[in-house]
Amino acid sequence: MRHRVGTFKLKRDVGARNSLLKNLVTSVIEHERVVTTVPKAKAIKGLVDNMITLGKRDTLHARRQAAAFLNSPGSVKKLFDTLGARFGQRNGGYTRIVRLGVRKGDGAEQAIIELVGSELVKRSEERAKRREERLKAQREGEAPEA
Repeated sequence: MRHRVGTFKLKRDVGARNSLLKNLVTSVIEHERVVTTVPKAKAIKGLVDNMITLGKRDTLHARRQAAAFLNSPGSVKKLFDTLGARFGQRNGGYTRIVRLGVRKGDGAEQAIIELVGSELVKRSEERAKRREERLKAQREGEAPEA
């Protein structure tokens, strides 16, 4: 009987599945957006949400739990420094899955799993870069005149 057993097997044995999920969750936290297949995206959605909940707690025990699951120290640092603060007021629903269509090679349905609000962060970073470039160009334009 399979009562209340709700795991995604993804046609892999236990070790391969665990390493795949850990790598995908680490990539989502580092890059805030990953293109993968729809079943894999659905499988990691809850895991990413759990990691962000740990990031919101910001205790030593939560850091050790996250470090035991994530593969890189940089992703643990980003989880607790930036993502925990960004989602501090939000009660769940930290990820979004957007379907892209089928992959050309094998026809697998592709999807983007991304953190909610990451598009706003990227846009603000781009705006800040453009503003700095404008100010730098203005300063360089004013310097020869003086």
